[in-house]
Amino acid sequence: MKSCDTETPGRPQTVRTMMQHLAYQPLLPTGNKYLQQKWDMASYDLHRGKVKSAKPTINTTPPKTYGHLVLKLKKQKLEEEWAMKIQRENNMLMEKISHIMRTTGGVDNWNYYDRKSLGKEKRQLELLRITKENQMILFRLSQCRPHYNVRSWHEDWLKTLKVMDSIARYPRGRANQQKGQEKLIKNRSDCDEEQKISADATTHNPASNKANGKAECEENEKRKETSKKKE
Repeated sequence: MKSCDTETPGRPQTVRTMMQHLAYQPLLPTGNKYLQQKWDMASYDLHRGKVKSAKPTINTTPPKTYGHLVLKLKKQKLEEEWAMKIQRENNMLMEKISHIMRTTGGVDNWNYYDRKSLGKEKRQLELLRITKENQMILFRLSQCRPHYNVRSWHEDWLKTLKVMDSIARYPRGRANQQKGQEKLIKNRSDCDEEQKISADATTHNPASNKANGKAECEENEKRKETSKKKE
């Protein structure tokens, strides 16, 4: 092996290219340069192999995928069995329906009987008792009379009004009486004026006009008195 074919470890490429014509120069003093070169190359190859086969301390590879997690065979098998069971039951039901449609059926399911209850009579009697009680209560309510006497209340109220008039400083209803008297005086004056006007206007029958005017005045006075009484 020539020195130009080997690579000296620990030296740059430029130095190696420049010193290819020279012999191998070990780093440490040795007795045999060729043996030292062989040993150095062996250790260097071992080092390079270790570097190539080195693994990272942090695992960045994706996790391993398991087939039983991706494809759930048990679940798929249960679904298939459930579907087969439903299909089998549907087929049996279809066969039964078709047999019933072809024939009259194996069972007579027409039931000609009335439903019976053990407590029916008791419930009917209880209902009758309740209805009778309700009717009696309604009759008593319709026949009862009022307990309070409205007439006695009205008499008591009149007595209280008299007492209030006797106690009060200014008698109640005095202003209304004065207003009524003023209205009567005014109405009489109006009637007198109308009579005078009618007497002046009509000269052929003055007696009838006076009688008509008096009658109208009397009617007006009667109407006003009745309205006051109502109030």
